[in-house]
Amino acid sequence: MDKLLFNPVRLKILSSLINNSQCDFNHLKKVTEATQGNLSIQLKKLKEEKYIHIEKKFSKNYPNTTCSITKKGKIKFEEFFINLITLKENGK
Repeated sequence: MDKLLFNPVRLKILSSLINNSQCDFNHLKKVTEATQGNLSIQLKKLKEEKYIHIEKKFSKNYPNTTCSITKKGKIKFEEFFINLITLKENGK
């Protein structure tokens, strides 16, 4: 089972990105209810494992960070939930 996704913030990030083609930093901050610093750390961990792609640019002189899920991220997210369902069914 993928230990990276046991973190609730990282799981919420991937859940949001599965449902949306991309999300900006502020949206993810709101969804995860994480601090700016904690969200940055969790995004970095997901990026290092190539679960997400991060694009940083400026929009109207303000920094804008946009994230999208990668193919690997989608596969790992789906595998994680299949494993959870299997554990639940075997635990009955």
